Amino acid sequence: MKWYHYIAYFFGGVFLVNFVPHFTNGVSGRSFPSPFASPPGQGLSPAWVNVLWGLFNLLVGYLLVCRVGTFSLRKTRDVTVAGIGALLMALMLAQAFARVSAVRQPVYVATAAKSR
Repeated sequence: MKWYHYIAYFFGGVFLVNFVPHFTNGVSGRSFPSPFASPPGQGLSPAWVNVLWGLFNLLVGYLLVCRVGTFSLRKTRDVTVAGIGALLMALMLAQAFARVSAVRQPVYVATAAKSR
């Protein structure tokens, strides 16, 4: 196996994990941060933008994992490399979305407190 196959599997895992939050929020009808929001990654994009962005991530992840080299779920090294990419992206997304939520949280709490 060539070295660049492993780079493709790593980034395939990254894109496959990035598919999940955008697609699930989009199909649930919720606005969610995306690179197309203003400011990018902090503002909210409409649900349909997140559905499209999620599907784009799924497509790129599929192409990188399934169409580069000979990825096999039975090969521990292949799965480990893709899994490491997925894990690192999941941790980065958790931190990024936690910061976005923390910025929005005080407004929600203050609004809820006033309505009581």
